[in-house]
Amino acid sequence: MHVHILGICGTFMGGLALLARAMGHKVTGSDANVYPPMSTQLEQQGIELIQGFDPAQLGKEGDNQPDLVVIGNAMSRGNPCVEAVLNRGIKYTSGPQFLSEHILPERWVLAVSGTHGKTSTSSMLAWILEYCGYQPGFLIGGVPQNFGVSARLGHSPFFVVEADEYDSAFFDKRSKFVHYHPRTLVINNLEFDHADIFADLAAIQRQFNHVIRTVPGEGKVIWPSDVEAVQQVIDMGCWSEQEIYSKAATIATDVAHHPVTPSASQGEPSAWQSRTIADDGHEFEVLLNGTSQGILNWALIGQHNIENAIMAIAAARHVGVAPNHAIEALTQFSPPKRRLELLATVNGVSVYDDFAHHPTAIATTLQGLRAKVASSNNANGKIIVVLEPRSNTMKSGVHKDTLANSMALADVGYLYQADNIDWDINASMANAPIPVTVCHNIEDIIASVANTASDGDTVVIMSNGGFNGIHQKIIKALA
Repeated sequence: MHVHILGICGTFMGGLALLARAMGHKVTGSDANVYPPMSTQLEQQGIELIQGFDPAQLGKEGDNQPDLVVIGNAMSRGNPCVEAVLNRGIKYTSGPQFLSEHILPERWVLAVSGTHGKTSTSSMLAWILEYCGYQPGFLIGGVPQNFGVSARLGHSPFFVVEADEYDSAFFDKRSKFVHYHPRTLVINNLEFDHADIFADLAAIQRQFNHVIRTVPGEGKVIWPSDVEAVQQVIDMGCWSEQEIYSKAATIATDVAHHPVTPSASQGEPSAWQSRTIADDGHEFEVLLNGTSQGILNWALIGQHNIENAIMAIAAARHVGVAPNHAIEALTQFSPPKRRLELLATVNGVSVYDDFAHHPTAIATTLQGLRAKVASSNNANGKIIVVLEPRSNTMKSGVHKDTLANSMALADVGYLYQADNIDWDINASMANAPIPVTVCHNIEDIIASVANTASDGDTVVIMSNGGFNGIHQKIIKALA
């Protein structure tokens, strides 16, 4: 079958292309913006990429016309290829529906959902299963460095999927994850996001309730008990087994070694907890119902990654992986690309790339980085954050009142105000806890960072897009 994918360079659609190719289909695709790492992956797999949406790419009936067009959720009515597909009656579907119909039947689906940490947690989970011999398939919205690709079919019933609440396509406004029918469902956390398609948090919670409704009674839902928004979703109805993670027990050894909720033997959900040993989060203890499962010393930092790890360990346990084996696997885990990825150290300045694009994610990433810097030989080094408010929610101004405080643990901030942002970033930064400079062009940011950074400093670049190639430009300027 010839499958043509519109919007192929998005992380989800690109991964889908890799899976379709592995199934033996001929795969082609197009996108408006083609950039690494997804474009590199696709080209290496022999998938033809087409820049733009000229309908000529769809061929003619009987002459190179695709058998099926998979339409990404970034595509809308008015797109030349979309209109051609509809006018010519070419068979089409959404990405999540293709996954549901062609990849996931008869698989044990482990779905990782939530506002933050989906990519990291699903990467951890896939690696735990791989390390322990389960040979899972997966589709992840990033590039797990333990695998080097964002998707693969696998050689077992187990399939890990990053389960996004964003809508499926212009013709299917349900969240992607309702198509996946998971047997193991992780809900990391829940906050308001995607303001372009959701009116409020309650609208997102309804979608999470919908996916919970698809989990079988013998399946499992794993969730954080002290996140009110998730508790409210559970209260809407849950018909499956549950396990909870309680962050309340992370504060002290004598508390963490005693369960804060009744044990599973009393008919209540099993309770996972953690005890932080190193302030930056690179070492911590894992507890289940008050009993230590082992200590994890690994390459990652930050409380958010501790929570991600606990969720991954809990999900792996559902398919039979002992927690101590999962902990052993994570000692050899490498985070996905663009998740606080060290790109280079130039003249003593460390340059990181991070995907954070929500105030909570920005704050938690900087919290871990601050602790890491404080425990290093450069404890007095500055943290310089370079941020592109690029997501639809950011561009709409939903987070304009919380963005400044999310950068509090940095020392200096540079924000890029693109032409498509119609709210005044300068006004929002007026009472910022750190000096913040708002720039209208990339060159000004590069020059300012090069002039500000010195030996022992850390630069962290935060964006969920390519940011006009600023990463390598800053590295070059520092050199």
